[in-house]
Amino acid sequence: MSLLPVSILTGFLGSGKTTLLRHLLGQPELSDTAVIVNEFGEVGLDHMLVADSEEKIVELNSGCLCCTVRWDLVTTLDELYAKREAGSIPAFSRVVIETTGLADPAPVLHTLMNDPKLAARFRLDSVITVVDGVNGLATLDRHEEAVKQAAVADRLVITKGDLPEAEVDTLESRLGQLNPGAARLRAIMGEVPADALFGAGFYALEERGEDVRRWLREEAYQDAAGHDHAEHAHAHDGSQAHAHDVNRHDDHIRAFSIVREEPVSGARFSLFLELLVANRGPDILRVKGIVNIAEKPDKPAVIHGVQHLFHPVAWMDSWPDADRSTRLVFITRDVSRDWVEKLLDALTGEREETDPVLQAGDRRE
Repeated sequence: MSLLPVSILTGFLGSGKTTLLRHLLGQPELSDTAVIVNEFGEVGLDHMLVADSEEKIVELNSGCLCCTVRWDLVTTLDELYAKREAGSIPAFSRVVIETTGLADPAPVLHTLMNDPKLAARFRLDSVITVVDGVNGLATLDRHEEAVKQAAVADRLVITKGDLPEAEVDTLESRLGQLNPGAARLRAIMGEVPADALFGAGFYALEERGEDVRRWLREEAYQDAAGHDHAEHAHAHDGSQAHAHDVNRHDDHIRAFSIVREEPVSGARFSLFLELLVANRGPDILRVKGIVNIAEKPDKPAVIHGVQHLFHPVAWMDSWPDADRSTRLVFITRDVSRDWVEKLLDALTGEREETDPVLQAGDRRE
C-alpha cells in the first residue's frame, strides 16, 4: 500500500500562509488534497467553503477537503482516512497541515513519526515555512518560534517577493545561514508553483538518485559549518549574507553535516542515537540521513528524527549513487558539531580515547 504524503505548512503570524494555501489549492495538481487547519489559525478559508462551516469536514470550491483540528491530530487524520476508505468523502491523495503562527512544528512531526497507525498510512513529505518578506528579519530577531519554524523547513517561501531586491536578498541570506539545506523561493501574492513545494523526497524511498542528494544536500551544510563565524559570509547564490549578530536568536541554531566513509555497526549506531537523544534530545531539532550499516552494506538505512523521536529505520533497495558513505544532516540548538562528531566516533570505533565531555552533553560551542 502506498503511503499518503503529508506536508506541514507553517510560518509566523501574518507571514502569508493562508494566502499561499489559497493559491496552491487553486492549482490542478492539488485538486485531490485534504487540508487540516488549526482552529486557532489567524485567517480562515471560509470564503472557499461550500458546506456548513460547523461541519468537521467540508469541501472547498477547488474540490479539496478542509477540516479543523478540534481534538487532536491523530483523531483528525484517522477520521479522514476512514472516511476516504469508506468512500464517504473524495479519495484525496495528499494532506496539508496548516499550523498556527505561534506553533512549534516539532509536535506535529512527532505525531506523524510516532503514532503506529498513522505511520502505516501516511508519510511525511515536506515542511514548508512561510517567511514575511517585510517583517521577517525583525521576527527572527524577536521570536524563537519563528527561528525554529525556519530551521526545520525543507522549503522556505519568502512572501511579498515584489519588494526591492536588496531587502529580500538580506532576508534570504539570513535564512540561508540558518538553514542552508532548505530550498528558498519567493512568492508574489502567494503565487508559487505547487511542484516546487511538494515532493521534498525524504522518506520517499521509491525515489532515489538525485532525490536523495536533494534531501540531504550535505554540501550546503558543510559549507555553512565552515563559515559559522564569518563576519560577512556569502550566500550560495553569491549575495552578501546578513552580518553576524550575537544577540540574534538563531545564533544558537547550528546546521551541519557529518560524513563517514567506513561502514558502521548497526548496534553501535543505534547506541549513538540513543545517547544523542538521552543527552540532548530537546535540542536536536532535526536529523536526517542515509547510513552504511556494516551488516547490510548493499542497502542503505534511512533515518529521520525530530528532537527525542525517530521514525523507524527504513531500508532502501540499493544505494542511490556510487557514493556509499554515511551522510548525516543535523539542525541543532546549542549543540556543537564537534560534540556530535566525538560522540559518533567514540561509539562507532573511529575514536579510541574517552572524553568526559561526551558524558556531560557539552553545551560549549
